[in-house]
Amino acid sequence: MNTLDRARRHVKAHPMALDAALAAGVLSCMVAGSFVDPHGDRGVSWVLRTPDPLSLVLIALGSAALVFRRRAPLTVLALTGTFSLVEAVTGDPRAPVAMSAVIALYTVAAATDRPTTWRAGLLTMTVLTGASMLAGPLPWYAQENLAILAWTGIGATAGDAVRSRRAFIHAIRERAERAERTREEEARRRVAEERLRIARDLHDVVAHHIALVNVQAGVAAHVMDKRPDQAKEALSHVREASRSALNELRATVGLLRQSGDPEAPTEPAPGLDRLDELVGTFRSAGLHVEVARADAGTTLPAAVGLAAYRVIQEALTNVQKHAGTEAKAEVSVVRVGPNIEITVLDNGSGEDEVPPADGGHGLLGMRERVTALRGTLTTGPRYGGGFRVHAILPIKARTAVTAKPGEPV
Repeated sequence: MNTLDRARRHVKAHPMALDAALAAGVLSCMVAGSFVDPHGDRGVSWVLRTPDPLSLVLIALGSAALVFRRRAPLTVLALTGTFSLVEAVTGDPRAPVAMSAVIALYTVAAATDRPTTWRAGLLTMTVLTGASMLAGPLPWYAQENLAILAWTGIGATAGDAVRSRRAFIHAIRERAERAERTREEEARRRVAEERLRIARDLHDVVAHHIALVNVQAGVAAHVMDKRPDQAKEALSHVREASRSALNELRATVGLLRQSGDPEAPTEPAPGLDRLDELVGTFRSAGLHVEVARADAGTTLPAAVGLAAYRVIQEALTNVQKHAGTEAKAEVSVVRVGPNIEITVLDNGSGEDEVPPADGGHGLLGMRERVTALRGTLTTGPRYGGGFRVHAILPIKARTAVTAKPGEPV
């Protein structure tokens, strides 16, 4: 098989050599045929006969033209057809010069389209057969005249069949390559989406816990000398927040592990069932948070629950960072028909009450999470001061990729 493959590659790399070998073979067949007498007393006779010198010249010219059949198929067909026409009119005894025209017609049919094959084939068959019947030395019903009609038709038909097969194989390969490119693009798209999901989770986790650590560290530094017990309590909150951040980071980064790696994370993704725990971390950091819920009995898909949790987490983190030390926040979770509505309000008592829309990724991450679930998110300042975050999430998530429990979305 390796030898055959090497031979095929060599032939494809040197098509002119193959055409020269073909021309030599056709020349040998035509010369041998010119010495066979098909009109013996007992049928075909292998008695040596002397062909017409003009026939030998036409044989040589027709064979030489076949060397260039790939480069100029129509020109070669015109030349070999002309040589065959001259032979059909003047040859006596007749030499098989038409063999070169049949090979040239096959090449035209294999290298061009079907309309060109029809036109070239009909023209060649009509001219050669008509000239042989009307102007040739043999009777119009002679077997040689009908043979020209048959062989030219076979050449055109065989070439068209080869062209159709090549087109079919090319279409199959192109379809397979297109499918492969589509799979690669889909894989790259999924990788990019997964990176974006992980980046959002990392941002939410780090921003939330670092904000809490920053607040508690500031409290500890402020009361270290006068109230060491309160400073110790603040440092305890710092330790708890940092431990929680490490645990969530470990779970999030664990998503990057391969399926066979040990210690893969098994903890489910957080949802609204952990809302009290989330709010408690902010209250321990000194933020006054009130929670109102009207979603009793509602079971959310993992993707929706995670998105709602992260929206509330990011909104409260922004309140902690931007709304000032005297800020108060209100969180409401309400079931409205087929949707769950999340609202986070603050009184905006600080100078930097509006989160930066261009410099940070918090609002952008919230919007991407909600949009991925076909929900809506509205954010903006409140009349009279403060900031409002309002998210509407469909309870039945309609994402393009179905999320499994424990996976970030």
